[in-house]
Amino acid sequence: MKWRVFLASLSIICVAALLSAHRSAAVDEPALARYAPPGALLYLEARDFSSLLAQWNGSQQKSAWRRSANYEMFSRSRLFLRLKEAGDQFAAAAGLPPDMSFASQVAGSQSAVALYDIGNLQFLYITKLDSNKAEQTALVASRSKFETRSAGGVTFSYRKDEEKKREVAFAVSGGYLLLATREDLMTGALELMAGSGKNSSIESEAWWTRPVAAAGPPGDLRLVLNLEKIVPSPYFRSYWVQKNVTAMKSYSAAVSDLHLSSTAYHEERVLVKKEAAAAESSASDGSAAVAELAQLVPADAGSYQIIATPPAAETLSRLEAQLLAPATVLGPAPETAPQVALTSGETGGGGDLETRIDQPPVATGPQTAPTEPLANLLAQNPVRASLQVWTTELDKDGVFVRVHSALVLLGSSDWNESAARSAIADFVRPLLTTGALGVAWQQKAGHQELDGLWPLAVAVRGKTLILTDDGRLLGQISSNGKRAAGAQAAIFIAGWSHARERARFVRMTRLLDGQSGGEEGEAGRVPEFFSGNMASLSSVLAGVSSQKVVVRDAGDKLLQSVTYEWAE
Repeated sequence: MKWRVFLASLSIICVAALLSAHRSAAVDEPALARYAPPGALLYLEARDFSSLLAQWNGSQQKSAWRRSANYEMFSRSRLFLRLKEAGDQFAAAAGLPPDMSFASQVAGSQSAVALYDIGNLQFLYITKLDSNKAEQTALVASRSKFETRSAGGVTFSYRKDEEKKREVAFAVSGGYLLLATREDLMTGALELMAGSGKNSSIESEAWWTRPVAAAGPPGDLRLVLNLEKIVPSPYFRSYWVQKNVTAMKSYSAAVSDLHLSSTAYHEERVLVKKEAAAAESSASDGSAAVAELAQLVPADAGSYQIIATPPAAETLSRLEAQLLAPATVLGPAPETAPQVALTSGETGGGGDLETRIDQPPVATGPQTAPTEPLANLLAQNPVRASLQVWTTELDKDGVFVRVHSALVLLGSSDWNESAARSAIADFVRPLLTTGALGVAWQQKAGHQELDGLWPLAVAVRGKTLILTDDGRLLGQISSNGKRAAGAQAAIFIAGWSHARERARFVRMTRLLDGQSGGEEGEAGRVPEFFSGNMASLSSVLAGVSSQKVVVRDAGDKLLQSVTYEWAE
């Protein structure tokens, strides 16, 4: 399967796993954003934070994660240590640590946090909490250690640690508990509550109004992002898992609503574009083509993705990397410096006596394949949409895991089958043989296969061209062409079956890492990234059976729907 898709899926589901599995419906309250001063980078609101926190603390996922290799590695990360440092500084200023006990005490029902500075973690937190309960919290009980200030007719407590340059302010007013790490944020919030604020709230800012106006009803969690301020931040470039900073620069704001139920999490996202794209008939045609290819996805696919109107160069690259020459395609350039191997000072050995130093070494790189025939084929019949499918299976001995893939191209017109087979044979010939052995096509049931050891099968069904390294997978895709179309038009659809692929993924990574033991590895030893770190996270999220992503282009905004299915 495609590991980048797998890891991206896991990173997204890790966030969703911190939430509850079920909660009863509640009446939506007005957004607390009306009390947040302007200038925030992001705003996160929970419909019932206290319930979410209590369910997370009592969940099996939390206890399993705290014991996992993934948590062990996270606890050593720069991000974790940076958060711990900020927590220690907050504790020095507030007089008590911001641990889980503290969070449980100050967690009310409707709650929101607005972040104003990523590097210094400056925020405003507002929670709906009964005044009697607020008075019983350790924070409010320690107000005698704080100075008193006033804003909006409300007295609040303020303290500053001069050494750490950290501020803490809190107040109890109108059934709300407010906590801020800057005095001006507390002052602004209290003035907005009193209706006497000099400045309007974040609800009047464009980064808030545009995505919220385009979004549906708020979910159990709502996250609104000021991308014009977040994306240029060095912290975003350092810690953003997806590493698609360039793509994110084209959006000014975003909102994400997460709706929870006992069987699934549904996340609805709206990304507002900086420049609205004009609606084109080609884009509409590509969206319809994606819906058409969605019906071909096998029921037992490990993962898949469907892309509308991919560029010809990108399609050719996918063909080469996935099926035609996967062993010769170079991986991404490393982002870290090479390791230095320290020795005792030796500069050579006896075997070096045969090495010629009077002429350059002979190049022994992989053979290059002619791409012109395939490029011409794709140019003559532009691809409206492409479908990639990955699936795995154990070999007959039950030891190794075999990865199979398929690429389906939906052309603008019917494919020339003989021209397609000829172009593919010309491409793989220099990679397989110096003659014609193994590159002749032989007829199979409903498709053509190469007659050598290279497992490549091709079939044409009118406008659909199917290429795969597994004849069984080709048969499944072909038979699905008789199903009625059920997917909606979209520019991108992707799916991933965690339930089906989890055990095989773990087995494969253990073999690659040369391990025979469990996922956690030996005590005191840094776990391998895939077989230890990621495998342990996969075990924690064993209850997540699958994930599906659907992306639609609405001209001035991008609409994304993500569904996480739970098996338990």
